[in-house]
Amino acid sequence: MVIPVHDVNPSRRTPWVTYALIAANFVAFLLTPGVSGSVAGGSSLAQLCHLEAFTEQYALVPRELIHGRMPSLVPTGAVGVGVHGPGCVLGPPAYDKSPVLSVLTAMFLHGSWLHLLGNMLFLLIFGNNIEGRMGHVRYLLFYVACGYAAAYGFALTNSSSTTPLIGASGAVAGVLGAYLVLYPRARVWILVPFLLFLPLRLPAWIVLGFWFVLQAFYSTGEAIAEAGTVAYLAHVVGFAAGMLLAWPLKPGTPPPPEPRGVLFGRQARRAW
Repeated sequence: MVIPVHDVNPSRRTPWVTYALIAANFVAFLLTPGVSGSVAGGSSLAQLCHLEAFTEQYALVPRELIHGRMPSLVPTGAVGVGVHGPGCVLGPPAYDKSPVLSVLTAMFLHGSWLHLLGNMLFLLIFGNNIEGRMGHVRYLLFYVACGYAAAYGFALTNSSSTTPLIGASGAVAGVLGAYLVLYPRARVWILVPFLLFLPLRLPAWIVLGFWFVLQAFYSTGEAIAEAGTVAYLAHVVGFAAGMLLAWPLKPGTPPPPEPRGVLFGRQARRAW
């Protein structure tokens, strides 16, 4: 596990779309029912039931997306008492859900602060250069396209799953794939957990290549990790989609500036 901190690759223009996407994700998270419980350290049953109903309505569900089979009973957000004690009440859905549109809404929902901050950190570090290379409008379309590619790629291989999926990870993975294609030699400062945190500056192809290999390895097991409910296959598909969409831009992309001085956390010697 490595934590990116900064890339040595100045942006060509102000990344307004990247900033707007980050802001939209934070606003959506703060407006998500039950988020106050995640901040305070606990949630009541009523908050959990409200969150479950909200997620069912706006999250991506593979079976709904591929087969168009909507559930007859969904969480209503209310709390009731059954034979097994208090629980969330189920009832017919009081809304019309578009499975295709749910892919978009799910891209702005996150399950925890850690989930949100991790995605937004990667987007902030690597998204500005991709936006600078593509332009604002094309970058936004690229971001959404990668998110849809990741969602459909995962759903097609898990078409019977009824587990709701949320998060911007697929779209952000597309940004990482584009960065690997366009700026493989750009240096990236990372923190490696070793005793405390060891700062290193490595080429992007090592940092992002390692990230992709790790996601691909995890995806060969369970499609959704039980511990973290992470759809690793969506990351792999989003990354590959980002690489393919960015490839035509590679010939005209100027290389990043060659860093001087500090290398791998130490003062580099001059070669002359």
